[in-house]
Amino acid sequence: MKKHEISICMGSSCFARGNKATLQKIKEYLVKNDIEDKVLFRGNRCFDKCGKGPNLMIDDKMFHQVTADNVETYLDQFFSIFRIY
Repeated sequence: MKKHEISICMGSSCFARGNKATLQKIKEYLVKNDIEDKVLFRGNRCFDKCGKGPNLMIDDKMFHQVTADNVETYLDQFFSIFRIY
């Protein structure tokens, strides 16, 4: 089974706007939903969308203005489509 890929922008603009906390929330989400083995999670340098950041990419879908407070909503929306948990 192909893994889904989550890529979080760790460029200076997105990082300064809170992606360190968002990164931690994503890690917790993967553990809580027991899907770490179904997801490749990594940082990325930049998506060239700094004005819309913080940015997150799940497979080929880009999410903008992602924060530690709203990231679970985006993850729930995405992963409920694939029913992987």
